[in-house]
Amino acid sequence: MPNGDGAILLLSDVHARYGVVDAQVEHAQQELGCAVDQVLVLGDFGLFGDDLQRHFRRDGRRFSHPVSFIEGNHEDFAAFERLVRDYADVFTHLPRSSVQRFGASNWLCVGGARYMDAWSTPSGSEIRDRDIAACLLHAPGSIDIVISHDCPSGIGVPSEAALAHLGPPGVPGLARVAEHLRPRWWFFGHHHRWHESERAGTRYCGLPQSWQGYALIDGRGEFRKVERLCSLPGRSRWRRLIGLR
Repeated sequence: MPNGDGAILLLSDVHARYGVVDAQVEHAQQELGCAVDQVLVLGDFGLFGDDLQRHFRRDGRRFSHPVSFIEGNHEDFAAFERLVRDYADVFTHLPRSSVQRFGASNWLCVGGARYMDAWSTPSGSEIRDRDIAACLLHAPGSIDIVISHDCPSGIGVPSEAALAHLGPPGVPGLARVAEHLRPRWWFFGHHHRWHESERAGTRYCGLPQSWQGYALIDGRGEFRKVERLCSLPGRSRWRRLIGLR
């Protein structure tokens, strides 16, 4: 994976709209004059066989820059390992609780989400006690940045009115990880909105859906929030019904 002087571009919730990735990279480079080395997708990449086959095999498309992702709760978990293997020429999966080196920083990767219900959180996506335990094995001070799909509990992310019956947002176990590791930054998606807060020296940034904006971390570790709306082609009716607009 490249570790040059360019920026890391962070996106979340692509939901199989793979063309958005290159559109946002192009905006960063052409409109902002920012060289991009690597794209990291913070879950809900859209790992679905039909979509992947159509975009990357039938239409022969490729990303313009290296793309890596952590899993969200909207992926095909029944075929997850096979799809990651079959499309290894296109993107890289960052395993849960693994540490990756991007630029001059150590990044902890925490895919998955808190269990909500079987429809929106299939069992393969649920963050479990063993995932939290694996994160807690990393030494305090060894992690500069955490990327996750869901967020730690208690950082001020508001609940959607329609989901209030499911309890407050966030994963209590991830709050323990934050307390243990005290990273400088923690980026997440899942909640489809911008969020910024700070707790105990850690700055939290929640990202919206990929077509609504992105974040940049430059070679000096400086953060930039970019609100930028992409125009999108229409989606099938069933995707609109389940909220993947």
